Amino acid sequence: MRKRSIGVGIAAALLIAGAALWTNANREIGTARPIVGAALGGIVRDNTFVPAPVEGQLNTNPFLAADANGTMHGDGGQSDTHLAAGPFAGALEVRSRRSGNGLPRQCSTFVYRSDGKPVVMCGGLSGFRMVLLDPDTLDALAHFDLPIRPSSFEAFVKRDMGIMMNDSSGGAYMFLDNRDRLVFANSQWVVQRLVAEERDGKWSFRVEREWDLKPYVPNDCFNWNNWSTDSECDKITTVMPDHQGRYWWTTRNGRLGTLDPESGAVKVHKLAGEEIQNALAMDARAVYVLSDHAQYAFTADGSGQPVQLWRTPYDRGTKRKIGSINQGSGTTPTLLGDQWITFADNADGRINIVVLRRSDGSRICAVPVFRDGASATDNSMIGWGRSIILENNAGFKSAHEQKDWNAIAGGVVRVDVRADESGCDPVWTSPLKSPSVVPKMSAASGIAYFYSFDLVDDADGKQTQDWSIVGLDFRTGRQVIKIPTGRGRPFDNNWASMSIAPNGDFYAGMTGGLVQVRRKRP
Repeated sequence: MRKRSIGVGIAAALLIAGAALWTNANREIGTARPIVGAALGGIVRDNTFVPAPVEGQLNTNPFLAADANGTMHGDGGQSDTHLAAGPFAGALEVRSRRSGNGLPRQCSTFVYRSDGKPVVMCGGLSGFRMVLLDPDTLDALAHFDLPIRPSSFEAFVKRDMGIMMNDSSGGAYMFLDNRDRLVFANSQWVVQRLVAEERDGKWSFRVEREWDLKPYVPNDCFNWNNWSTDSECDKITTVMPDHQGRYWWTTRNGRLGTLDPESGAVKVHKLAGEEIQNALAMDARAVYVLSDHAQYAFTADGSGQPVQLWRTPYDRGTKRKIGSINQGSGTTPTLLGDQWITFADNADGRINIVVLRRSDGSRICAVPVFRDGASATDNSMIGWGRSIILENNAGFKSAHEQKDWNAIAGGVVRVDVRADESGCDPVWTSPLKSPSVVPKMSAASGIAYFYSFDLVDDADGKQTQDWSIVGLDFRTGRQVIKIPTGRGRPFDNNWASMSIAPNGDFYAGMTGGLVQVRRKRP
């Protein structure tokens, strides 16, 4: 009996110690600490380049944060374009913040409050975390933890990081509204609205309101508290406001719903046999939904029920490609001006940049891009004016799975829509290898920013990567700036986004946390 008691005591002590170690490793350190392995090389510029603004317009949503500050892709039209000038001239400094503690956290999504403070979503095995940053020090002013995602738990149990990397649910497609409130759906099928508050010099997050969608979404998912599943597991990927303030949400298994944030009323429409794994685009007329089979436009009737306006199928190919989450488009739909919508399909051989009329879904063009047999993307295009800029993700899996770095095909292309809608034309191509970033353009500078790498040998003679932010001239496609960030996996972008703050500070998410590029302060 005594031996058994001793054994139970030892087991309990080990559990307590393990829990303490986990808690310590998972905590967010307030003071900024740099990611180990920062680049030593200097910034390379093309001094013949003169930054100049590019004409275009954002798709303004009255219920989103101003300008391009409210979503992963910026504005309600998902343009991936910011109005502020991006990094180029003057003395620049590159700083990093390591997220989490012992457990790595990758920062992926950036939005900006009206006071200029970034709110960053940083994901890890234990779940997503919302972090309010001080842009001057990169210190964490406050953070809010979301529950563990079922896919993260399953990936840990089955030792397959691909399960987690192929899941876009749980809070990444959040938005910041016009009142500085953060809205998202967590991995427990609950839509939450957070506010950040300052009292006596200290910041904290508070759940202002929440809405449980479990009655509307099947949720029998493999997780720490559900090891035996026998029915459907669906996950909420996106929440976005329309121009009336109604929340629209989607799920991986093709559910499209509305939520009235005032009354709590919920309505659901199911796309039979189709998946939705990216964000929504909005204008005053419609909500644009891209499934793995077709591009849709929806509106809501008087009760909030989604009503289909049109459906345009596209070439989804015959299989999922390396560089894509599923067999279908990997892009969030992007609105161009007042009339058009664009996305990439998943055609065999070479994918196409597709442009449709928003009025009825009729096609203007489908332009094949990149090399035959090495053409895929799972990131949205930059859309500005009549121009579309798209990167090639073919050959890249994830930072945790990639073995052959020479398999990454690379390539960036710009395609313009003809003003008379008679078709579309390629303008330039670049050989740049940007394997997985959500790119961004500065409309003020005329620079499109990507994230690239060079293969090098480390001190032990093993192959690794030197990572850099690379800017291409919007007009010609030539490289005009290269900003080294760091070496190895901690600086791998791994499908995260980049972003330009209203004051011109530049942020990039990466496996080890985030990097900021800004003009040196006095």
